[in-house]
Order: sequence, then structure tokens, then C-alpha cells
Amino acid sequence: MLVKMKRKDFDLLTSADLSKGCFEPLINIYKSRITEKTTFSNSQIQEHFYEQLTEGQRALFMFYAYYIHVSKSINEFYWWSAYFMAQPKSWSALKVGINYFQDESMLLLLEKVELELKRHNHPVTIEGFTVRREELELNKELYASIKSLHDMFYKTSSLTISNINKYIENNHLEFVEIDY
Repeated sequence: MLVKMKRKDFDLLTSADLSKGCFEPLINIYKSRITEKTTFSNSQIQEHFYEQLTEGQRALFMFYAYYIHVSKSINEFYWWSAYFMAQPKSWSALKVGINYFQDESMLLLLEKVELELKRHNHPVTIEGFTVRREELELNKELYASIKSLHDMFYKTSSLTISNINKYIENNHLEFVEIDY
């Protein structure tokens, strides 16, 4: 499902905005499909949408779906990481996507997040998922480790976005269909 974009609109995207410019149309399509009244469940709609994406779009979509949520605060970083990890398909797709862009630093960070959450007995399935954002402040040890990982995330994510932008710049036909 390549996003159609007019050449002039594509050319207006700076190299720093390429990934966002390719993600935003995808998330808009995704959200409109979720809100449509159908007989399919949200998870069926999600899977069908995901299957229609190119490999590069999948990697981009999963990164930004995670990034947009976790970059808001340390509590959001904690909760959304736990939520993604409790959905093995999503967590795996996120890591596969990061690997697709050959970003070893972000992949290593995600593995550290996973280890830390597992060390504190966070759920690895969505059934019975009861993690609350407030729990982070109640556990000083967990807070300290998540704070450290959150700090690393901020340093690493800007490089990740830069790498993704460079990849799209060199492989834009994998993400958009240019309409001349």
C-alpha cells in the first residue's frame, strides 16, 4: 500500500522530515479503518492493514507507533513499552523493524527495556494486562532503571530517525508512489 504523493509535496519534505511525511498518511489510513463500522475486530483490521504494507513501511509504522507514544514522558515510556511487550506480535514487529533499518543501538536499547520489564515481572501477554503508569513511581529500583533507559532512548531515537530518513531518501519508492 504505497502512499500516493505529488512530486512537489514529496520534494517539499526536508530530509529531516521524510520519515514523518511517509508515516503520517499511513497512520491516517489506519485510524480511519479502525473507526469504520465493520464486522471485523480491531485486531483483524490491524493485521490486515499491516499485511498490506511494504517491509519498509512496516518498519516505519512500528517505529513511529512506538516512538510517538513513548517519547511523551518517562511514565509513557514505561507504560507503552510494557504494553507493546505484552503484545508479542507488536513487540517483535517493532524489533524486526528497527533491525530492518540496521539500527543496532535502538535494537539493543529495546532489548534492555525488555529485560528490565521481565526482571520486574511485567506481563508478556495482553491477557490480564494491568500495568498502570503510576506503578513506576512506587518502585524506586524500577524507576531508576527505566529513567536510565528513557535517557538513552532520547539520545538514541534522534539517531534512529536520522537513519530512517536517510534510508527513505535512498529508497523512497519503497514508501511512496510519486504522482507527477
